[in-house]
Amino acid sequence: MSTETTALTPLERKAKRRVKRKKRIEVFKITIRTLIAAFFAFIFLMPIILTITNSFMSASEISSNYGQVFATTDNGGKVYVSEKVNLKFIPDMVSFSQYSTVLLKSPEYLLKFWNSVILVGPIVFFQLLVASLAAYGFSRYRGRIREIIFFSYIILMLMPYQVTLVPNYLVSNWLKLIDTNWAIWLPGIFSPFAVFLLTKFMRRIPTSVIEAAQIDGAKESQIFRRVCLPLCKGAICSAAILIFIDYWNMVEQPLILLSNAEKHPLSVFLSKINAGEIGLAFAVATIYMVPSLLVFLYGEDYLVEGITYQGGIKG
Repeated sequence: MSTETTALTPLERKAKRRVKRKKRIEVFKITIRTLIAAFFAFIFLMPIILTITNSFMSASEISSNYGQVFATTDNGGKVYVSEKVNLKFIPDMVSFSQYSTVLLKSPEYLLKFWNSVILVGPIVFFQLLVASLAAYGFSRYRGRIREIIFFSYIILMLMPYQVTLVPNYLVSNWLKLIDTNWAIWLPGIFSPFAVFLLTKFMRRIPTSVIEAAQIDGAKESQIFRRVCLPLCKGAICSAAILIFIDYWNMVEQPLILLSNAEKHPLSVFLSKINAGEIGLAFAVATIYMVPSLLVFLYGEDYLVEGITYQGGIKG
């Protein structure tokens, strides 16, 4: 026993053992939480990893592993899978044939990819533009009418898109917009989600900041551009990421509002996988994931900031 230990009183030694015990318990809890988080992370990432690795398999290898899952009977029904599906994360031989088919031999897939860009890009930009202006109005001006309109926005936001799909179709048909991009753009641009998110964020901006700008002689347009928008940068980026991911993966809207298959986005193709295109589906899905991953990785800090930041002035 060391001199330092022997110099401690019984109460001090007991307190020291208690501290060590607490540290061991805390380390054990952190280890358990890390293992649980790693397990769920693996579960969530496994489909993505499986898609990417399987996209480098040859068509014959993919057919041998997953062909029975997508096989159909003569009358179009599904075949009973009598054996376990062989999930493979590492291909026997790396092949780029699927990517060469998608990128070089079949331009229809790239056309549908650009259809997705054309449909989603204007929705993200103009929805943020409309939402920022509407949110500024909701946050700056009070009144019963404003509260009723904002409450209506909340009700519309709580409704799933499938509920409003029929009214959107009827309105688009009345406006002669069916089978045009406007049938997708207009409901997306005026979606209430971003309005709600930015309004709740702008309301947290201290009133003293607005009053200081007014004392300096700033007009409403200047307050909006030079005060509110810079303070809401995180919320705007968060809304942009969520809007992009939501509409990048849309399926129901194009299927109902666009009867011409040539105008369908790539997400619709991914929902119509058949037995002869399994390998192509893996490659197309990998390419389709790239923009979403890039947007998320680039705006991850803004997304976290937009969720956690309370709208005050950061020091």
